[in-house]
Amino acid sequence: MIKLYPLKFKPILKERIWGGNALNYKSDNVSSTDKIGESWELSGVDGSVSVIANGPLKGKSLVEILKTYNEDLLGVTNYKRFGEEFPLLIKFIDAKESLSVQLHPDDTIARAKHGCMGKTEMWYIMQAKGDAFIIADFKGEISKQDYIKLVENNTLKEALKYVNVKPGDFYFIAPGLIHAIGEGVMLAEIQQTSDITYRIYDWDRVDDQGNSRELHQQEALDAIDFSSKEPKVEYQQNKNIPNEVVYNTHFKTDYLPVHKNCSLDFSEKDSFNILINTGPDAKLICDGKSYDFKSQETYLLPAVISDIELKVDKGEFLLVHI
Repeated sequence: MIKLYPLKFKPILKERIWGGNALNYKSDNVSSTDKIGESWELSGVDGSVSVIANGPLKGKSLVEILKTYNEDLLGVTNYKRFGEEFPLLIKFIDAKESLSVQLHPDDTIARAKHGCMGKTEMWYIMQAKGDAFIIADFKGEISKQDYIKLVENNTLKEALKYVNVKPGDFYFIAPGLIHAIGEGVMLAEIQQTSDITYRIYDWDRVDDQGNSRELHQQEALDAIDFSSKEPKVEYQQNKNIPNEVVYNTHFKTDYLPVHKNCSLDFSEKDSFNILINTGPDAKLICDGKSYDFKSQETYLLPAVISDIELKVDKGEFLLVHI
């Protein structure tokens, strides 16, 4: 059996009505479109399963290697918990236009209605043009009856909280939180393995055939959390060590600013690790081998990898595990 090593995957590009062209460079096949909204960097979602792009396992899918390596890939505890279902989905999102106003169900609702995980997620803002914003929650207290009236009167957008964002901001998007990414924002998204979204408002937008996208008002009504939330997350920026950002039962994410060289010891962790490069090109050293680690690339480090080194003059990474 091939020894596991840092795994890089072929990006899965998703065309979206609100997408741009900043992610087109990740594929030779989409140079003519300006509607690429998402690059799925690491995915076990049915129909969009990631395929390894480097090394001896190149061409194998994430599902295939999970069946072969199970706890060596995920970690003992994670394999007992998730089996052969990879638990996280990593994306880059390019919003040329604003996304729909939406929310996601929690695990209980998603399992009951869709037979899958819920969708807890977080965002790291990488680029934000001018007065770029996100929507997060309502701007005041709203009851379920208030919400129903807003939808009936088509005045929902007036009750939403618009938050100006800048590069370096982190936001935690809990299930049930109404949210949207505004135009001119590029971000990294870490989330549970789920593609369930309830759209509640889409800016009266239509496609090339004049059709509006489907809304999910009834499903949303059962899933909205009407209690107020503060999604912005404050964090430390100590160099060459992981700085805790969001830790919960679904994922743990650290911010890692690297100056010159940084060694990471995973020997005490019973988990895979995901490294997302949100800064300039770097080098990843593992078992004496050097791997190119370009800007906006993602590596999956199997649980059996005990240590690595990162080399870059001045870089930044997101480090994710469970």
